[in-house]
Amino acid sequence: MATKRILLIVGGGIAAYKALELVRALKKAGHGVLPVLTAGGSRFVTALSLAALAEERVRDDLWNLDDEAAMGHIALSRASDLIVVCPATADLMARMAAGIADDLATTLLLATDTPVLCAPAMNVRMWQHAATIANVATLRARGVAVMEPDEGTMACGEFGPGRLPEVPAIMAAIGAQLGGPRTLTGKHIIVTAGPTHEPIDPVRYLANRSSGKQGFAIAQALAEQGAAVTLIAGPVTLPTPPGCARIDVTTAREMAAAASAAMPADAAVCVAAVADWHVDASADKLKKGSAPRVLTLIENPDILATIAAPGPARPQLVVGFAAETGDVVAHAVAKRSRKSADWIVANDVSGDVMGGDLNAVHLVTAAGVEDWPRLAKSEVARRLADHIARALSNESPV
Repeated sequence: MATKRILLIVGGGIAAYKALELVRALKKAGHGVLPVLTAGGSRFVTALSLAALAEERVRDDLWNLDDEAAMGHIALSRASDLIVVCPATADLMARMAAGIADDLATTLLLATDTPVLCAPAMNVRMWQHAATIANVATLRARGVAVMEPDEGTMACGEFGPGRLPEVPAIMAAIGAQLGGPRTLTGKHIIVTAGPTHEPIDPVRYLANRSSGKQGFAIAQALAEQGAAVTLIAGPVTLPTPPGCARIDVTTAREMAAAASAAMPADAAVCVAAVADWHVDASADKLKKGSAPRVLTLIENPDILATIAAPGPARPQLVVGFAAETGDVVAHAVAKRSRKSADWIVANDVSGDVMGGDLNAVHLVTAAGVEDWPRLAKSEVARRLADHIARALSNESPV
């Protein structure tokens, strides 16, 4: 990755000390760092420490006469390739969302058209508060990249999501924003995501709890590495990841047809929670008292097995997902063999995984099983995209 200029805004939270580690990592990667320290941030780290590590003067005052004589806040944003807010506190993101500009940091953020990445850190109750959820949604809708926080024990003693992501994860997110190594350029990858809905009548259907978040995150991670991604999405309301060609479907049969039409492909990642059965749907709404007591289930096409079947059209790499509630790895190993898939990504969905933002998975391959810790779904996606890139470049066995 070519050297870039990173404008680093250090917010006021206990996690601010990790901003020093981030500066060190950015400098080691060859990037320039322009540090901006908020008043709150200065309660946790010193300007002297930031300046020493960044090898740049720290900016902390909107009313500095020397800087602002030449509109310094505008010049700062224009001199950077990416603005990183670390830690992004609940208060700082609330002021960003409201368009408040009452200090140097928020004025920079309001006056810039440079891409912005936020690495949140706060108490779990703050992260889960309706105001923060709304503010994060607002920022993302405006194009700000907001990472998912890590889950764990916090300085306040509580446990849950809200911890600052680890520096390697932040560096990976920075790399993605800057246009990191595009190792999948020239590769076509099909991704299926979300649930399918199988109609019973015009108003009722069979479905499952899949949110589509993991599949959409994987599609985005693959596109960021340069892949031409065909995203076949069941009925979800998620925004289309940049760089992906999206095909919306409703039923399993529609998804199977779309996957077949999207071939050939270099890889297929079947993340969708596809309904196993459908019924002969009634053309009219079934009335109470007249509906059949038993629904006759008809088996749906097996999309993963169809794509993975041996033949000249088979992708080089076929990855399936296994959502289980017990004996997760054993079921995944059996599914990999039964479906002729190269890899199975297995997870336990007995908790809040479906609809949640975190996932703990096991990657089952011919070489064995990799157990990944509980991570943000975006980080699971990045790790899987890296594995796929290595496999398609023949750097690692399929």
